[in-house]
Amino acid sequence: MKLEENKDRLLLIFTRNPKLGKCKTRLAAAIGDQAALDIYMILLQHTAKITKDLNCSKEVYYSEEIPENDLWDKGNYAKQLQEGNDLGERMYNAFISGFERGYQKIIIIGSDIYDLNSETIEAGFNSLENSDFVIGPAADGGYYLLGMKTLNKEIFLNKNWGTETVLEDTLKNLNHKKVKLLQIKNDIDVYEDLKEFDVFQSFVKI
Repeated sequence: MKLEENKDRLLLIFTRNPKLGKCKTRLAAAIGDQAALDIYMILLQHTAKITKDLNCSKEVYYSEEIPENDLWDKGNYAKQLQEGNDLGERMYNAFISGFERGYQKIIIIGSDIYDLNSETIEAGFNSLENSDFVIGPAADGGYYLLGMKTLNKEIFLNKNWGTETVLEDTLKNLNHKKVKLLQIKNDIDVYEDLKEFDVFQSFVKI
């Protein structure tokens, strides 16, 4: 099946290759590598479910290698490899690639937000009609969604990725830009994050 391109909107989905001991390491410290992998597979399936019908071009960016067959349908998702020394550089390179190929509005999301839905992503794209940037703040001080119409390199530099200052530092970089903030959502990084979602209750110790 040939991929249908929407040159106005591009969704970048950053994901880790689901390998035992390689994903959700902070979570694994509390519940073990296999349970952490099981949870990550649930998160990947959720992300695929909420993005598959969106009216935009979609690209999955893998952390290590591009598998031939997995849950991402090649007829719906282009597959790319992340390139760069840290998360900021990898995201920056993905955005550069999208803008160089003519996309007008580009949004990036992670694959560990069970709280995320298609309506929120759609709202992100729509907000770029009237804003320069859109950000979905995460409860831990980072962000789960970032979108823009023109490339801004500064927001990808000099950040302590994975810490509670990422959102604050990013907003400082965009001080004179028109930024739309979406709802705060909680990603699944540590054991405490599991407790608010019914789907993960079997992994919660009583």
